Amino acid sequence: MIAYLEGKIIHKDSNSAIVQTNGLGYQVFLPAALHEKVEIGSDQTFFIYTKVREDELSLFGFANSEELNFFKQLISVNGVGPKTALEILSSDSNAVKNAIVQENTAFLSKIPGIGKKSAERIIVELKNKVQPSSHQEISSKLEQQLEEVTAALIGLGYQRGEIYHVLKAAPAEMTQTEDLITFFLKNI
Repeated sequence: MIAYLEGKIIHKDSNSAIVQTNGLGYQVFLPAALHEKVEIGSDQTFFIYTKVREDELSLFGFANSEELNFFKQLISVNGVGPKTALEILSSDSNAVKNAIVQENTAFLSKIPGIGKKSAERIIVELKNKVQPSSHQEISSKLEQQLEEVTAALIGLGYQRGEIYHVLKAAPAEMTQTEDLITFFLKNI
């Protein structure tokens, strides 16, 4: 089993990158936020989850072991496969953890590939297993603002991962929906 990869990025697709190491190229599927950071020609390291099926070997890469562990928790939920878990991780993982702890099915249902029943199942199975970082907890009001901003920007054709990537850099005092949308559009 491949658990860690270090190498040079030689190609990027829409949701994966090819990592060259010791003359071999490995296709590694990445969460959107990490995929955006990775540049062709750069040296990268990834914590890897290896999925083996009868007809396929897939590698899923993460920036750190905490993301990898959350990914493993997500795929342990019945009905959540690796591709769906990657989509979930394309959102802000702390916001997802908060939604699980606060039993916010509406937030989880907005993630592509997650319906109401899947959101409820994720909450039931992971509520007592996940802990959002205490210094990064998002208040309910701010979480609602981020949901509104994300929904508006997705409506304009932007991807969830790039939205969260840009909005992470927004000043903490910026809490108005219009201000956050303006910040995103200026910084994309």
